[in-house]
Order: sequence, then C-alpha cells, then structure tokens
Amino acid sequence: MSRRWQLFIFIVFLVLGGASLAVFLSRSQERLENRYDRIIRTAASQHQLPPSLVKAVVWRESRFIASARGRAGEIGLMQLTEVAAQEWADARRFGNFTHEQVLDPATNTQAGCYYLAKLVRRYPHTDNPYVFALADYNAGRSNVLRWMKDTGATNSSAFLARMDFPGTHEYISAILERELRYRPEFGRAYVTGAPATQRIPRPSMSK
Repeated sequence: MSRRWQLFIFIVFLVLGGASLAVFLSRSQERLENRYDRIIRTAASQHQLPPSLVKAVVWRESRFIASARGRAGEIGLMQLTEVAAQEWADARRFGNFTHEQVLDPATNTQAGCYYLAKLVRRYPHTDNPYVFALADYNAGRSNVLRWMKDTGATNSSAFLARMDFPGTHEYISAILERELRYRPEFGRAYVTGAPATQRIPRPSMSK
C-alpha cells in the first residue's frame, strides 16, 4: 500500500474518530443537563417558579455539578450561601441544620427555589420580576435598589440600562437566553409565568 493511501486512511479514521468523540461528548453533556430535571420540576412547582428558569439558574451557577463550591462560600447546584440556606431551614423549622446539607441536589434546589421565589415576590410591580430577582440573586438587594431609579423602578429595560456591573448584566442575559432553550422540555403547563422573551441591552461602555 502506498504512503498516499496510508495517509488517506489515517485521515479518514481520524475524522471518524473525532466525529464519534464529538457525539459522545454531546450526549454526555445532555445526560448531565437532564440529570436533575425531576427534582428541579418538583422544587420549582412547589415554589411557583418556571422549572425552565430554575434549570437555567442551575446551569449558570454550577453547570449541574452538585459539589460545586464558589469563592464566597456558595455551594451546590444553585450556589447557596450559608445565610440563604439557613433562612430556608429556619422557615421549615429544621433543627441541627448545616450548610453542607445543601450539597444534596434535592435539598439545594428546594432551598434555592425558596430563596429565588422570595426575590421574585419583592418586585411585583415591575414589568418582568424575574430580571430584578436575578439581579438580586447575583448582586444583592442594595445594588438592585441603586439601579431602581426613575423608570428603572418598574421597567426592566431601563433597570438594565442603569446597571453598572457588566458581570451581573451578562448573568441575567445568559440565564434568560438559556431559559428559552429549556422551556420546551417542561411542556405548556410550565410556560405560564415564565420570563417573556426580552432583548437585553448591552451596558454602556462609558460607565
């Protein structure tokens, strides 16, 4: 067999091997993303949140890694701080609760949905409470209040335009875009109340 043919066969096997690897990796990622759908659906339903939104938050916060730990002590799928986790435990009257317990995926999504739902309820008079709640989840209440000036108090586009944290702006944009991707997985019953499709303006570079 000539070297040309040997090279050709090698390239063919290389291409086929690369394609097979790509398919394998894609399916592995899909299995990982769908692994927690049942507990996400349960927790979201109990706290009256769209499961597509909760799944998008999990994707952005931990990439579906239940043992994920953040720099500021956040842990688990929804990256809960000790304060947020304890607030949920106190509301449920759980004794002897420890922060490490929210490394359990079901416990984490329950506590995370409790906290996120509380944030959504803070902004009932806005045109899209989810935008404000996600900003609160990422940057905290004090920063949200700082951005809720004039029309930004109720209008999510004006609110985002005032935002001077590019990281939080990107965080919200990424989650809402991902939510649209996950929405069909949960059926029509879960579309009601889900975030409206919204083009998020880029933050001004002058800030």
